[in-house]
Amino acid sequence: MARRWMRVLRTPLGLTTGVLVAAVVVLAIVAPILWGDRADAVDTDNILTGPSAEHWAGTDGLGRDIFFRSLVAARLSLELALVATVLGVVVGLLLGTAPLLVGRRLGRLVTAGVNIAVAFPGLLLALFFAVVFGVGATGAVLAIGLAGAPSFARLVQTLVAGVASLDYVSAARVAGVGRVRILLRHVLPNIAEPLVVNATLAAGGALLAFAGLSFLGLGVQQPSYDWGRLLFEGIGTIYVNPMAAFAPGLAVLIAGLAFNLFGESVAKGLGVTTVGGVPVIPADDAKRSGADEDEHSTADTARPSPSDLVLDVQDLRVSFPGADGPIRPVRGVTFSVRHGEALGVVGESGSGKSLTALAVAQLIEEPGHVDAARLEFRGEDLREGPRAHRHLLGTSMAMVFQDPMTSFNPTRRMGGQLAEVAVHHQGMTRKQALARAVDRLRAVRVPDPGKRATQYPHEFSGGMRQRAMIGMGVMGNPSLIIADEPTTALDVTVQQQVLDLLQSIRDEDDVALVLISHDVTVVGEVCDRVLVMYAGRIVEDLPADQLDGGARHPYTRALVAAVPDMHTDLEQPLAVVPGRPVDPADVPVGCAFAARCPLADDHCRAVDPPLAPVGDGVSVACWHAGEPLGLDEETGELMEAETV
Repeated sequence: MARRWMRVLRTPLGLTTGVLVAAVVVLAIVAPILWGDRADAVDTDNILTGPSAEHWAGTDGLGRDIFFRSLVAARLSLELALVATVLGVVVGLLLGTAPLLVGRRLGRLVTAGVNIAVAFPGLLLALFFAVVFGVGATGAVLAIGLAGAPSFARLVQTLVAGVASLDYVSAARVAGVGRVRILLRHVLPNIAEPLVVNATLAAGGALLAFAGLSFLGLGVQQPSYDWGRLLFEGIGTIYVNPMAAFAPGLAVLIAGLAFNLFGESVAKGLGVTTVGGVPVIPADDAKRSGADEDEHSTADTARPSPSDLVLDVQDLRVSFPGADGPIRPVRGVTFSVRHGEALGVVGESGSGKSLTALAVAQLIEEPGHVDAARLEFRGEDLREGPRAHRHLLGTSMAMVFQDPMTSFNPTRRMGGQLAEVAVHHQGMTRKQALARAVDRLRAVRVPDPGKRATQYPHEFSGGMRQRAMIGMGVMGNPSLIIADEPTTALDVTVQQQVLDLLQSIRDEDDVALVLISHDVTVVGEVCDRVLVMYAGRIVEDLPADQLDGGARHPYTRALVAAVPDMHTDLEQPLAVVPGRPVDPADVPVGCAFAARCPLADDHCRAVDPPLAPVGDGVSVACWHAGEPLGLDEETGELMEAETV
């Protein structure tokens, strides 16, 4: 970090403006001490005189030296500008972080107010607040501070939204970390640089705004004076002594340019893009509206869970508001997981695998809506919300996300991040929690765990980050590990190591595992049972040893056929599932796979098949389960439905 800030001062513009800012600050400190008496000395024999060797910028109506008054005015000008900047930053932070702290519904109202305020020009807002709070320095501070808060709040909202969607924030929520602590420990440190840049630019803007208000007579009042007040008084005698207005005007120009150009230098040095003087960080700022309630009944069938049942999910549904009504990417998913069981979930991207896992872990936020006839973890009803079961979710359920680089906070050491779980849920001291973190890193086979605990995520390799992610999950005593594509972007050797590690944890502690993957081969090797999802539904539930050769749903067989093996003809194109996955916003009537299925008929396109048992521990949602598929004679691919 210090190296990056030094890089700012190594540029010609950064060094020049840095020296200017430092000079203005030093002047504000020493000028009243050195020249305060001379600036306030009244000399009736030299009233309204022009520039001379004794008075470089002339005198005012009481014979006071304008040059020294311009130097002394630096303190009040700078103090008021900085106070207004701090006020704007604090109010902007409160407004910008409101959606994260108070929830999306109330936060949406705050966001709407900020959007309205941003639509008005800043100067117009400042004048409005100046009239509201009254003439004087206090009213001007409040006016300029509150006028600058909306633009700062908009920036904070955008940055917070980008960071809050990352995996390490989700991991903190699973661990039961409160919203305030997530904000202070995980969000703000990662958006600090653009906020510092914006605050630096805002200080220059506040300085100019204060001079403007005082020039208009709405700011500093006599006997106090700042640069704007001196400029106001100098304008009255500009035809007699132009230097009376030139001296404070030049001071405003130099100080304003120093702060603004230094802010631009900081932005470039830290790699922050500015547009119109405002730092811009790419983020997803799509607006979301409130969620609609699902129309189906959620009556609980109320049956006791078996003693070995870890997770029991019945009729799970996830919906999001859409332009034409609710979008349901997860539609009626039902499954259960027992102690020590490994359950695989496979399907193409967009089939609802990850959303199902996030819904179980209580990580779906508004405007998303989760509903289920039953959603029980270790006998506890999770439909009561994450707050009611924070301790349970933080210690007994572990989430392993697919991208370990975004699963950890890049500004915090690995040991501290793992220790957070033990501090919050196991009542350990900081020292005990760090010792536990080192032990868990050792348990997941991270070499030299004591040293590694003091390092940052970027100092870990991809495989070690994934092991550390698993180590975070086992900081408590989990009964269930949900691994969402944990081997993505890892080479095959590291993939096998991660899978072996998950298997050893299962064997040692009888932990249940839900492994989400698009790799059918991996799931078939690791899991006991496999759920195949398509268009938000489970279309087949079968033992893993029947996946290759015993699958009955055309979609499952197409997924298996698309995996090359040692017997694949390299002279032919690789087999693929024809067509495109269903858009969750436009799920067709009947079987969602019908448009891509070679066995589909009119009945399939009209009636959605239920998930029904067909024997041998297999359940299939298909009207033609197990029937022979149409294959292309040349490529061996699954043929399009329309060509069969």
